[in-house]
Amino acid sequence: MRAGYPGAFAAWLGFTAPSAILMLLFAYGAGALSDTAAGQALLHGLKLVALVIVAQAVWAMARTLCPDRTRASMAVAAAAVVLLAPASIGQVAAIALGALLGLKFCRDLDGSIPEALHFPVSRATGTVAFVVFVLLLAVSFWPLGDSLVALFNAFYRSGALVFGGGHVVLPLLSEAVVAPGWVSQESFLAGYGAAQALPGPLFSFAAYLGAVASGPGGGIVGASIALVAIFLPGFLLHVAALPYWNTLRSRSSAQAAMRGINAAVVGLLAAALYEPVWTSAVLTSADFALALASFILLTVWRAPVLLVVLLTVLAGTAAALFAT
Repeated sequence: MRAGYPGAFAAWLGFTAPSAILMLLFAYGAGALSDTAAGQALLHGLKLVALVIVAQAVWAMARTLCPDRTRASMAVAAAAVVLLAPASIGQVAAIALGALLGLKFCRDLDGSIPEALHFPVSRATGTVAFVVFVLLLAVSFWPLGDSLVALFNAFYRSGALVFGGGHVVLPLLSEAVVAPGWVSQESFLAGYGAAQALPGPLFSFAAYLGAVASGPGGGIVGASIALVAIFLPGFLLHVAALPYWNTLRSRSSAQAAMRGINAAVVGLLAAALYEPVWTSAVLTSADFALALASFILLTVWRAPVLLVVLLTVLAGTAAALFAT
């Protein structure tokens, strides 16, 4: 709005660079941590942080996006689809199911329409951006083995299919990098936990994953590819939607579909809370007690997120070292 496309790039770079650089540095240090007992205990503490943050995200999003029985049931159905079909097709199917159910059951809900806005993007430019978005998404499903193109496709697909808050990308990224064996589940959750203590957008987690990925990418090259690929779909969709936004948001069918999609997103994130987050982080009764205490501290006492992250990491590390 202020400086056109160069302004868009400058805003993205300034908003993303701090956390991306920090995640890249953590990627280089995480390998050394895993070689010591203290380091492994610290990584376990970071997994518990990931559990608490995802649980809080599910709780908050469910209260906002599933305020009635209809949408709560849709979220449960979406979670079941993802858990029974743990692959990208299951996640896409859950989102599509949410849209269809939203069109059927969420049309009569009240929805306010703000005043019309004006954007400096032509309809021709918006159409081209949408075509590019669709083509890249279609190509991203092609199996290409371990290559830089495959790495780009995995992160582009994750960025293109995520709806709602940043935490929703967790199951998509897990399927993209853990399932093919590029990143271990332990490294994935440790990086996700570290991302909670950093400033900036959660999508900067992609820089860490690209840097630690085995096979394709790795290092600064992998981090750069992953970071650009995960943000590119959002940029293309913004450019594509702005010329048509005033028309789209005035249609009841579009509003109903988005309500259904948002409910499905809650179910998708709830499924990720169980697998891989819960199954990897909660290994003992002490882990469960610590996670529960941290969750109450975050949601009921409303303690600052950074404070909860630090306390959970310290307590989780201490508990793991004591058990060892």
